[in-house]
Amino acid sequence: MATDTAGQRQTGQRPATEASVAHAPPGAETGTPAATGTPAHAVRPMRADARRNYERLLTVARTAFTEHGTDTSLEDIARRAGVGIGTLYRHFPHRTALMGAVFQGEVDALLAQARELADAPQPCAALVEWLRAIITHATTYRGLSRALMSASVDDSSGMARCSVPMREAGGALLTRAQRAGAVRPDVNIGDLMQLTNGIALAAEESPDDPELADRLLTLTLSGLKGR
Repeated sequence: MATDTAGQRQTGQRPATEASVAHAPPGAETGTPAATGTPAHAVRPMRADARRNYERLLTVARTAFTEHGTDTSLEDIARRAGVGIGTLYRHFPHRTALMGAVFQGEVDALLAQARELADAPQPCAALVEWLRAIITHATTYRGLSRALMSASVDDSSGMARCSVPMREAGGALLTRAQRAGAVRPDVNIGDLMQLTNGIALAAEESPDDPELADRLLTLTLSGLKGR
């Protein structure tokens, strides 16, 4: 796995940890929501050049994550974006902050899909359709499913901006399926999301078996059905 230590030594920065960032004062980095976790209305607008750097870093990071996985070198991302590693860390204090910003668009699409499925006539089928969409998303980027599994038990993670609203959306779909008697009442959304991310991770590790994720999801759901 690539490390970020070398780039931080070059810029004289101390390695940013999840905990230190979580307690940083608003605006401590660039004033962007991705960096500070503060509401959009409470942060300073970025200068035009800072905004260009931010957008270029996101574009390059998305490509790098797709090609090489989420553990790709942050120094390489900064170099390909034409900025210094210090600029990257000012916008994204740690790797998961960058990942959360990169994947926000896909998460928004999944949240929109959950809202569309909220009134589907078959609640269990709606839940299954949404879980399959999550697996498809998670397997697009090598390492994403593992990061989502970690974020699901760490709300201070930079990926929490993705995992927290996903749990809420999935919880609503799960509740509908349970009320319809299609899913056991003792199933909780946290466990179900971990199972889903675990299936995505298994599929990632078995690229020669494209049907594995669907088989595992079907097997999982058979154990969730209401008695």
